Amino acid sequence: MTVNLSKGQAVSLQKSDGGTLTAVRMGLGWQAAPRRGLFGRRTQEIDLDASAVLFAGQQPVDVVFFRHLVSDDGSVRHTGDNLVGGAGQGGDDEAILVDLQRVPVHIDQIVFTVNSFTGQTFAEVQNAFCRLVDETNGQELARYTLTGGGRHTAQIMAKVHRQGEGWQMTALGTEANGRTFQDLMPSITPLL
Repeated sequence: MTVNLSKGQAVSLQKSDGGTLTAVRMGLGWQAAPRRGLFGRRTQEIDLDASAVLFAGQQPVDVVFFRHLVSDDGSVRHTGDNLVGGAGQGGDDEAILVDLQRVPVHIDQIVFTVNSFTGQTFAEVQNAFCRLVDETNGQELARYTLTGGGRHTAQIMAKVHRQGEGWQMTALGTEANGRTFQDLMPSITPLL
């Protein structure tokens, strides 16, 4: 059963049978919004990029993105760069796989971001979402839908963080500006 998250809402990553999740996929999807032009409605390709920044306390220690597809310890993996987004079918355009059992104990938070590498604002994007999927059975656990468009070029979507013996996901939905995850670091730090 999927939980539809709102900004700031958190959900435990415990399985319904009381077990602990071992592997999750953070999927991101989007579609270019049609624009009115001289010759009717058309869409422009938009290159949104998913990133996962791994933190130990307040310090970033690794990042997974289109130029570094696997974390140094191998626990987090990006499936590859999608340069244009989807056709609005609801599938993941980019995905980051996290093997929660392999995440080193000193890593306590993983922050997921999406940014417009080509510089378009989210006013030009529609149907954007992030979702968390149990990678062992394909069940969608939580979904956060980006709403409202806006003049920003990035979104700090969600974080997965340690909670006791397990993990918890919090939908952040924080607007930011930047073409890469490096540009977003000043906006990420207050959210840790």
